Amino acid sequence: MSTRLVKPAVFLVALAPFLWLTFRGFTGRLSANPIEDITLTTGVWALRWLLVSLAITPLRRVTGWQRVIQYRRMLGLFAFFYASLHVLTYVVLDQGLAFEFILPDIVKRPYITMGMIAFTLMVPLALTSTKGWIRRLGRKWQLLHRLVYISAAAACLHFLWKVKVAIGEPVYYAAILGALLA
Repeated sequence: MSTRLVKPAVFLVALAPFLWLTFRGFTGRLSANPIEDITLTTGVWALRWLLVSLAITPLRRVTGWQRVIQYRRMLGLFAFFYASLHVLTYVVLDQGLAFEFILPDIVKRPYITMGMIAFTLMVPLALTSTKGWIRRLGRKWQLLHRLVYISAAAACLHFLWKVKVAIGEPVYYAAILGALLA
């Protein structure tokens, strides 16, 4: 299948959770706690796309399929898109831009601290993901983009600490990250 068809298809697949969430929101199909639905959905998809983008390099090495690398940046940016929506949901919808409460909350609750660390580490990665930045930074670009591993670990801890139980979905994501790092 040609790249002209695959890349838009990958884009639509990555955008589909946002479109579905938007549809659910506008048609009244969210739960009794819509802010929690939005927060959880955007957070889980941020983590999923982050792990998928990290899985591309091992997939390429194992399968020899070199063309898969061209989707890594797009999927990493989708991870950042969903993480941005996740943080915006917390800051705007959940906390109402009340920074006098947000900042102490970030410090007080370790899972929020870890989530903010994960997000903050993603910001320079998203900003420097263009070809121009890759060229300008040279070898430093690769070093900078290794922050993705710390961000992914922080995101997994954020999810684990949020649910407060070491079973189910958060553990699966942490195990996937562990396998990818191994």
